Amino acid sequence: MSLEHAILGFLQYGPSSGYDLKARFDLSVQHFWPADQSQIYRTLAKLAKDKLAWVEHCEQEDRPDRKVYHITEAGSEELRRWLTRPLAMKGGRSAPLVQVFFAGQLSDEELLAMFRRRADEVRAGLEQLRQVPERAEQVTWGIDDPREEWCWYLTLECGIRSTEAFLAWLEDVIARIERGEAPRQREEAVCER
Repeated sequence: MSLEHAILGFLQYGPSSGYDLKARFDLSVQHFWPADQSQIYRTLAKLAKDKLAWVEHCEQEDRPDRKVYHITEAGSEELRRWLTRPLAMKGGRSAPLVQVFFAGQLSDEELLAMFRRRADEVRAGLEQLRQVPERAEQVTWGIDDPREEWCWYLTLECGIRSTEAFLAWLEDVIARIERGEAPRQREEAVCER
């Protein structure tokens, strides 16, 4: 997926400023496609340059003009084209799993602390995911389509289930370490010269 297509998807619901789009990202797709403000503004400029969106400059009395972006017909066609083509699943990167891969050199206590810390982080993330529906209701999307809403919640369901599965794995590993099932470290051989 590209950030361009996510933004086109949001613009399909109605005109938005970069600030509006950031709020929508944070309340909806952030759990699987985060974007920071500068990425959004750069992408909006590119969409306008490529004629997939156009910019309306709205004057404000006490602040600089507000730029509101609208999707063009070409932008709608590009979004539709993208929605109907198959996308390859790309493997994700996981710094925490790289830590696990090389954590054999840690003591049981250090290993346990690492897994407990990660489990706490995942629990906090899971709680945030479970609050998404309540937070999302605070945003006016400009669309009242049950099918759209159903698809939105499918992505949230996937995020919750994936996170629950990861948390279950972490808790299982913690229990195995606590039971003493983790193999002991090998003593390092000391070479004398």
